[in-house]
Amino acid sequence: MFLEDPDSFNTSSASPADCLQAFKKVSRTAPNVLCITVSNKLSTLYNAAIDARELARDELPGITIEVMDSGSATPSEGMIALAAARAAAEGKDLPEVIQSAEKVKASVGVIVLLDTIRHAYRSGRIPKIASMVGSALNIRPILTVSGAVKFNSMVRSRKQGIERILRMMRDRVGNRLVHVAVTHAYAPDEAEKLKERISAEFNCIEIWLSEFSPVMGYACGTGTVGVAFYVDNPDE
Repeated sequence: MFLEDPDSFNTSSASPADCLQAFKKVSRTAPNVLCITVSNKLSTLYNAAIDARELARDELPGITIEVMDSGSATPSEGMIALAAARAAAEGKDLPEVIQSAEKVKASVGVIVLLDTIRHAYRSGRIPKIASMVGSALNIRPILTVSGAVKFNSMVRSRKQGIERILRMMRDRVGNRLVHVAVTHAYAPDEAEKLKERISAEFNCIEIWLSEFSPVMGYACGTGTVGVAFYVDNPDE
């Protein structure tokens, strides 16, 4: 069955009660909890987690809960969480786990190429008429994520956009060792091609493929591809 592409839909963040339940579940197996949320500029989840931490002071005595705003979303947020998880698995204490997450947070970059600007109005960031005109002109925006989603530039073709993404990565990474995640919104073939090029052209410690969340896919539109990355030792 075909469903018409919607102009808008409503979403709601997890509530403090939802976050508290998650903290309770984790506290059964660990005395320390680090909650890493999507950027506070993109969601109210961070505030809900902070409120839940206050509720947990009485309900979970002896459990230490820290909440971190990732300043990001989707694969880059996952990279921050993964760095924390790896540090915890190595037996590091909570301050060291937080430090590992903060290190990745400070260096991770995100670049996203929209296949069309037609859907961008649904995020509330540009008027619908502007997105319609841009779509007619085959304009493809390139966005970055640093706290909030930011417009970087525009291209007239996917090929130009991919080349721009790779050039922007190269300017930040050079020949250093890098962690990479390629992401997409219902464009697995294009994402796989981008993954193969990055594997061939960069010194990747790891590279993996992921999908946009439904909300991100809705705001960006199908065909979107992007990349998140950070240098292994940025101080070197």
